[in-house]
Amino acid sequence: MVRHVVTLTLEPGATPEQVQSLIVEIGALPHLVPGIKGYSVGSDLGIDDGNATVAIVADFEDQLAYEVYRDHPEHRRVIVEHVRPLLAARAAVQHTLPGGR
Repeated sequence: MVRHVVTLTLEPGATPEQVQSLIVEIGALPHLVPGIKGYSVGSDLGIDDGNATVAIVADFEDQLAYEVYRDHPEHRRVIVEHVRPLLAARAAVQHTLPGGR
């Protein structure tokens, strides 16, 4: 299994409504893109200063399934239309899950 973890730091001017819209759009991807085994998206709780605004954790059966997601037209559309206009910074990592999970 491959886990894909992304954090998005949005521009300071991003409104709560824009953040929620972004989360809804990202959260719809498991229904639109095949091969996703697990998916979670949410906004930071604001407990600690300096955190990213949004986090996404997605699990895939293998690297190929991740690449299908990465390149899928709906995923690309969400990035272009909803993420990039608000994005200040992005960090991501893909790793294997221990024990074959």
